[in-house]
Amino acid sequence: MTRAFVFLVSFVFVSFPLAARAQMFEDIGIRAQGMAGAFVAVADDATATWWNPAGLATGAFFSAVVEYDRLEETREGDLPGPSPEWRSSGGGISVVFPALGLSYYRLHIKQIRPPDSTAASSASRQDQGVASPGVSSLEMSQFGASVGQSLGNHLVIASTLKALRVQSETHGDFDVGAMAAFGGVRLGLAVHNVTAPEIGSGDAVVELPRQARAGVSLTSAGVGGTDNLTVALDADLTRTPTAVGDERHVAGGAEAWMFRRRIGLRGGLSWSTVGDARLAYAAGGSVALLRWLYLDGEATIGNDRARQGWGLGARVTF
Repeated sequence: MTRAFVFLVSFVFVSFPLAARAQMFEDIGIRAQGMAGAFVAVADDATATWWNPAGLATGAFFSAVVEYDRLEETREGDLPGPSPEWRSSGGGISVVFPALGLSYYRLHIKQIRPPDSTAASSASRQDQGVASPGVSSLEMSQFGASVGQSLGNHLVIASTLKALRVQSETHGDFDVGAMAAFGGVRLGLAVHNVTAPEIGSGDAVVELPRQARAGVSLTSAGVGGTDNLTVALDADLTRTPTAVGDERHVAGGAEAWMFRRRIGLRGGLSWSTVGDARLAYAAGGSVALLRWLYLDGEATIGNDRARQGWGLGARVTF
C-alpha cells in the first residue's frame, strides 16, 4: 500500500506542468528592477515591450535597450525540500519606433529540486515550484512585436504578439496593456500570457500562467533640485509560481534625474502578499555617456529568494 501511494504521488509530480519561473514581470528591465518592479505605469523606454506595450506611445521617439539580468544562486538549505538549488539568468534586446516595438528576450533557468515522496500534503505542484525529474535547465526565447492605438487624448491600448520557443517547441501568445495619462499622473494595466499556453511534451511541459498587474505613477519636474522625479506603485492581480512558492507582489519605487539628465537614481521596495512576508529592496542608477546613450545598473537584495540579483544594460534614447 505504501509503495503504491508513493508511486501515485511521484506520478502526479511528474505529470503536472513545470511552472516557468522565468515569467515574473520583474525579470526584464534594468530601470524597472531598480524601482523594485513599480513600472507598469511608467514603461517609457524600449522595455515597454515587456512591461506594458501601451507605454510605446508615451515614451521617446526612438528607444533601444540591451541588457543582462542575473538572479543569484540559491544554496542548499535556502529552500524547503531536499538539496534544492537554482540560478536564473536572462536578458535581451528591444527596439521601439513610433507605434511599433520589436523585442527578443532570452531567459535561462537552472532549477534542480528532486520530488519529495513525503510531500503529499502540498496542495499542488505549482505551490512548491518543483521541477520535473530530469529537467535541470530550461531555456526560453521570446520574440515579440508590439503595436498600439490611441483612443482619444488620454488612453492607449496596445498588444505584444509573441512567439515563444521552449524545449525546441514554438508556441504563439500575446500580452495586452493599457495606459491612461492625465498630466503627470499615469495609470497602467498589463496582462501577460493571455492564452496561458503550455509548451513542450512529456515530463518537460512548461506552463506559462496568465499574469496581470496594475500600477499608478506620478511625475513632477524640479522637485528637490532634481530635473524630474517619478514615484510609482504597482500591484499584482494574480499569483505567480516561483522556485520559493507562489508570489503576488506589491511594489513601490522612485526615479530621480539630475544634472540635466546625466545622472539617474532609483530605489524601491516590493513584498509578496502570499504566505510569509518576503521583502526585496532594490537600488539602481544610470549614467549618460552621451546625451542619447545611457549605462544602467541595478541590484536587488532581501529575503525574497525569487528576486535577489543584479543587472546591467545599455540604453539609447532620442
